[in-house]
Amino acid sequence: MTGRLLYDPDCGFCTRCAGWLEGRGLRASVEPMTPELLQSLGIDEDRALREIPFVADDGTVTHGAAAIGRVLATGPQPLRTVGLLLCHAPVRWLANPVYRWVATHRHELPGGTAACRMPGPRP
Repeated sequence: MTGRLLYDPDCGFCTRCAGWLEGRGLRASVEPMTPELLQSLGIDEDRALREIPFVADDGTVTHGAAAIGRVLATGPQPLRTVGLLLCHAPVRWLANPVYRWVATHRHELPGGTAACRMPGPRP
């Protein structure tokens, strides 16, 4: 399985994390999202800015912690195992609230700036 993880290029924290992922031997690509790209893929831009989307080769879109799990699952070990764990219970049950906390506070995390603050209501 491959696909593409789309990150917010205006967010320093997201860009920093994407850079880390790009050097890990993933089969999936890690790409900056644009409004045009999101529209062409049928992805809601507001949601994509709150929850990172992963687009599988078959067009299936997952968001948030599951998206992180899906992209990690395309990498070598131990990333593959971590990714698979993130996608399945009971780890998924813990991963979702952790992801929401990180997304909500990304402007306060390393590399984060005011531009990283999530738009609109918190997830």
